[in-house]
Amino acid sequence: MIIGYAAGAFDLFHIGHLNILRQARARCDFLVAGVVSDEMVEAAKGARPVIPTLERAEIVEHISLVDQVYIETSSDRLQAWRDLGYHVFFKGDDWKGTSKGRELERRFAAVGVRIEYFPYTMHTSSTQLRVALNALSQPRESIHRA
Repeated sequence: MIIGYAAGAFDLFHIGHLNILRQARARCDFLVAGVVSDEMVEAAKGARPVIPTLERAEIVEHISLVDQVYIETSSDRLQAWRDLGYHVFFKGDDWKGTSKGRELERRFAAVGVRIEYFPYTMHTSSTQLRVALNALSQPRESIHRA
């Protein structure tokens, strides 16, 4: 049985999240979705997620493609592997060829985990959705007539 692992913030769940889970599920027998904790997202992106960790985990848990949810609380990507023992790590291809991606590949290869990259959904991201929501919530300037 091939155990796969796909991690993300999964904040403001959108089609890009669904795409990576769909592609990951097609390439393994058992899919674990890693939901990155609020604290880790804030440290990495400089802002807390809109939806809190436990709520994001519950949303992802109820997606039929996912067999198990794991909440990531460590910046050491191997910690999840130690806890779960997965065989394949799924990642968006925005990491492929980067120094972070090469380091991840090196560390996972040392423990026998392969990395499979999927196309990153460029037109939709939680960051873009957050910016759009913030713009919508800003009060519009009223026009005063004399």
